[in-house]
Amino acid sequence: MPWLQVRLAISPEQAETYEDAFLEVGAVSVTFMDAEDQPIFEPELNTTPLWSHTHLLALFEDGTDATAVLAHMELLTGSPLPEHHSEVIEDQDWERSWMDNFQPMRFGQRLWIVPSWHAAPEPDAVNLLLDPGLAFGTGTHPTTALCLEWLDGQDLTDSHVLDFGCGSGILAIAALLLGAKEAVGTDIDVQALEASRDNAGRNHIPEGKFPLYLPQDLPQVPADVLVANILAARSCPWRRNCRAWSSRVARLALSGILAEAGRRRAPRRLQGF
Repeated sequence: MPWLQVRLAISPEQAETYEDAFLEVGAVSVTFMDAEDQPIFEPELNTTPLWSHTHLLALFEDGTDATAVLAHMELLTGSPLPEHHSEVIEDQDWERSWMDNFQPMRFGQRLWIVPSWHAAPEPDAVNLLLDPGLAFGTGTHPTTALCLEWLDGQDLTDSHVLDFGCGSGILAIAALLLGAKEAVGTDIDVQALEASRDNAGRNHIPEGKFPLYLPQDLPQVPADVLVANILAARSCPWRRNCRAWSSRVARLALSGILAEAGRRRAPRRLQGF
């Protein structure tokens, strides 16, 4: 079934007004999107900040009159609509469309990240089966890719790994598959810990080899390799803990370092020592 989609260019201050108005005139869903590829770094817990330039997308059932919707919106809000555009979009299997775009990826010489629904291109390689779910970390982001390539180039035999901001568990699980004896994961997001736990099971990682903790529950564990694919700005909640741990490990990989001048999340060369 096709859908009518109305796109509106708004500011964060206008979001609630126009969301309520669209729902009032019959929208079946309202979505907010970044209009300018503007990153939002580590929002406060229980907050949903919007970008300074935001697109609001309202979806209506097939047959809805776009002209009538827009006229009704102006009556409800009492002012002319911001810049807007309406179009009819064809229905599709949205989940399948996303899955088709997530293909196996190779990192370094040995390691493949393979979507859980996809066959491994090289069955004899080190294949990490991944379902990212709601957690960050699929290998497609440059910061994650840098960490994976670094891990692939390390001798991790019998090492103890600590993963700050484990997200989907991709780095810790990769380390275990590459020979690490144990990997400890920690994240501030409970959903991330759940995704890490699920992905560990998908890769047949024994629970005892990959313990997971919220930061406040993280014990003093042995670690000779630390990986942290996190935002490392001054406001980063990981900054103090990561600095304290970094002095205790033999090898350290940091990625996701903030380029202060551009205020963007940018990969940096990894340092191992």
